Formats: sequence, structure tokens, C-alpha cells
Amino acid sequence: MNKIYFQGTFGAYSHLAALSIFKDAEIIPCKTFDECFLKASKDDNSKIIIPESNRITGNIGIEYLIFKYRLNIYSEYFQKIEHNLLGLPGTKISDIKDVYSHGQALSQCSKFIKSNSLIEHVRADTAGSAEMVSKTKDNTKAAIASSLSAKTYNLEIIKKNIENEKGNLTRFLIMGKNISQPEFGNKRYITSFLFKLKSKPAALYQSLGGFAINGVNLTKLQSYPEKNTFDSFFFLCDLDGHIEDIKVQKSLEELGLHCQDFHVLGVFEADKIRGK
Repeated sequence: MNKIYFQGTFGAYSHLAALSIFKDAEIIPCKTFDECFLKASKDDNSKIIIPESNRITGNIGIEYLIFKYRLNIYSEYFQKIEHNLLGLPGTKISDIKDVYSHGQALSQCSKFIKSNSLIEHVRADTAGSAEMVSKTKDNTKAAIASSLSAKTYNLEIIKKNIENEKGNLTRFLIMGKNISQPEFGNKRYITSFLFKLKSKPAALYQSLGGFAINGVNLTKLQSYPEKNTFDSFFFLCDLDGHIEDIKVQKSLEELGLHCQDFHVLGVFEADKIRGK
């Protein structure tokens, strides 16, 4: 049986995403993202499911681990994020004084928190907050988490969908040690890669010319300082297309002329949600 690692505790949105994709796998929680990457880098029979960015609050902050471990990306998955106010069974909103959750979840539910004059407390994750509330046996405390967390920790959903904006999505990446990519066919693909430029003036401008000339669309381009320096940057990039497409190959060859480090992270089918 394949092992799927996620960061957090049972009931987390990563756990919910893993259950949606992997029906028969053994799903195992890890305390940190680093632990997830480390486990997958040592075991051919395991994969990780990692949140990469959120539609509203942006990057999750795992880029340095992508750069460090260079695991293969097999697919992307967009998980709908619906935040719920969870409390002990029988709790009313008027009973609650303190609310606990991950910082991003609290910010995504700021209007509800303010309108009910709740005191917010930042915790490491959403599901861990739900677990903590279930153990306190104190109905003045509540958590913001998934409906799966409510089931997992025997809490009641006091109010559903309390997020500021509906239709929020988190993009998850499924990654592992073995290299695998789909055959080039008549589908929409994403090629994901990282690169580090040679140190020279206008290097980024020159390196991207090949994409413009060949009509290749970049859907993501982000720079990150290399460890312990602000002089050396690497870039994480997604493009529309398959690496076996001639236009993509020509673009990447042009880019390669300007790089001192280049690594393809994965080629995978674009999630259908991208077209909506």
C-alpha cells in the first residue's frame, strides 16, 4: 500500500485533499513540511500532498523545500476551502469568547470574527486547533476548521462557511521521489521547473525572451533568495504546455543559456478547475 504524507493532524485540509485523491492509500500526518519532504525523498513508495498557494492569501511558503529536495511533481489538485466555526456539542455563538486557528484561516474569516467580537488566537494548524478545543471541554473556546475536523474530534459545526469570500481554493501539489510524466497528447499540461541565473546585468529579461518568441505562456514566475543570501536568487516557474512540445523545448533551451542551475520539477495535466 502506498503511503501519503501530509503536514498537520487528521482533519486538516491537506488530509481532506488526500482523501479526495487517494482512496486506498495509507495517509500519514507529519509535524512539519520538512518532515514530509524528507520522508518522500527516502522512500520510493510514498508521496506527499503539499499546499502550495491559496487563491486569496497567496503563497504558503514551501518554495525553499521544493528547491532543496527537488521532488517530482505528479499532479496538482485544487481543494475548495470552506471554513466552519467548531465548538463543543450544545455550544451557542453567544457562549464563545476565544477562537483558535491557523493564521491564514483567521484572516480569511476576519469579518465573522469581528462581527461576533471574538478574540483570535493563532495556532500552527486548523485541525490541531479543533483537537485542542475538544480536549479543553470549555464552551467559551471554538476553532475554525474543516467539516472533517468536526467529525474527527466530535465537535459541532456551530456556523458553516464563515469565510469572507466564497469560492476560495488552495492549490495542492502531489510529489514524490520517482520521476514520472504523462505522454504528450491532446490535453492541457503544466511544466514546472526551477532555475538560477548566471550573475550578469539584465539576466532575467534576456532569459525570458525565448518564451515570448515561441508564444509560450508562463503561469507562475516567482523569485526566492537562496539560503542565507540576498544576492543569489532562484526562480520557480510554471508554463502552459508539455516539455515535449517543440515550442516549449526551444523556450527552455534559450533559458538554459542564461542559467547556472536548471531543474525540471514535473510535467502534469492541468487541473480542470484552471479552465473555469
